[in-house]
Amino acid sequence: MARLVVIGGGAAGMSAASAARRVAPDLDVVVFEAGGFAAYGMCGIPYYLGGVVPEAEDLLAYPPSEFRDQRGIDLRLHTWVSAIDPVAHQVRVAGAGPAAGTDGAGLLGYDALVVASGAGPVRPPVPGLDGPRVFTIRSLDEAIRLRKLLDSGTVRRAIVLGAGYIGLEAAEALVEAGAQVEVVEALPRVLGTVDEPIAAVVQAELERHTRVRLGTRLDEVRDHGRGLTAVAGGAETGTDLVVVATGVRPASDLLIQAGAEHLPDRSVLADASMRTSLPDVFAAGDCAALHHLVLDRPAWVPLGPAANKTGRVAGTVAAGGSASFGGIVGTAVVKVFGLEVARTGLTLAEASAAGLAAAAVDVVSRSRAKYYPGAQPLHVRLVHAPDGRLLGGQLAGREGAAKRIDVLATALQAGMGVTDVAGLDLSYAPPFAPVYDPVLAAAIKASGQLASPPPSTIRPGTGRPSTVGGSR
Repeated sequence: MARLVVIGGGAAGMSAASAARRVAPDLDVVVFEAGGFAAYGMCGIPYYLGGVVPEAEDLLAYPPSEFRDQRGIDLRLHTWVSAIDPVAHQVRVAGAGPAAGTDGAGLLGYDALVVASGAGPVRPPVPGLDGPRVFTIRSLDEAIRLRKLLDSGTVRRAIVLGAGYIGLEAAEALVEAGAQVEVVEALPRVLGTVDEPIAAVVQAELERHTRVRLGTRLDEVRDHGRGLTAVAGGAETGTDLVVVATGVRPASDLLIQAGAEHLPDRSVLADASMRTSLPDVFAAGDCAALHHLVLDRPAWVPLGPAANKTGRVAGTVAAGGSASFGGIVGTAVVKVFGLEVARTGLTLAEASAAGLAAAAVDVVSRSRAKYYPGAQPLHVRLVHAPDGRLLGGQLAGREGAAKRIDVLATALQAGMGVTDVAGLDLSYAPPFAPVYDPVLAAAIKASGQLASPPPSTIRPGTGRPSTVGGSR
């Protein structure tokens, strides 16, 4: 019987295993997962820590028994692969899980291999970051330990190291759990995945709820039994725990040691079918570089939706089916206390780093009609090329940012320019938007700054320019 081996039981890995089972009902599918859980919502961990999600099991998409008993997938928890032999088509297995099918040396053969090993946390070389009250929030096993500590009532103070997505979500979760939180960031600003005008809005919201120290490096963490002392920027601060959120890197060592081609950041190259440069070996999820539609080249952008999609593609093709992954534009959203912050495509800084000529426009509009109760400011930034091609967008506001970003993501996927976006027929009603939606207002402003004026928008079938102005 042919065998598919999957390394990693997260979103990409279990999507691959399930897709393979649908394509090939008789295929032997074996999944190795180093942790104690599989197929859970890692992005939901901060909400579990903050008590919004009551139980850890609520984050499971399916219990392990669903995969083993209902889908016929041999899921082995607490078991990991320590090496890949692409010539012999074998993996070396270790851990506490069952070793069925392996030889005396722990080797298991495969006909196809999907590596969905994800990404691992970056730990700065700071003394004391290996202690029992230091967490990274990159697995449900670790989150359960942290939630137990929070529920014990002994955590009054907490330090979050890093002000990116994970750090911001962790800070909110710890505040929700009742802790006084200090965020320490080595960079001079928060959230490096957006441009400075949007980051300033985020920083103001973060400072309403936490103490924020920017441009400050953590030097040492000392454990004195009853608590910790964190030394940052020459100042000592007492704390009950530290969350390290200084970024992640691809967990690609197995593939690279086996000879897989990769980018300088160690994300592994894969084609649209998720095939790597190794024979019969696929990569999916956060360990893989994916085709970026704006850059038109591979890029590493680790996000949950792409992990699920690439896992499904890898499993389908590995089992003998046909599928392909179309690419990404880097769409992401994060909740920062009462703020929605979203981005897609390239920031102005990212466009410049990629060598692209680009400009940006900023608009502060409203989430609803100005006369409708509850209207909130909505900050919009669009990044575009000199010819008007849309390169990216960012939004921040107390409502209306999280899903409006999908309009811009769709525009990027379709290769639209700012003039095209300005002509979109978006919905309007006073409780939901002003008559000129904030996205349209920003696109109109960007169109007006182009070297050549944009053409008039013509209503299909009439040959007449559309009416501009008016409201209701």
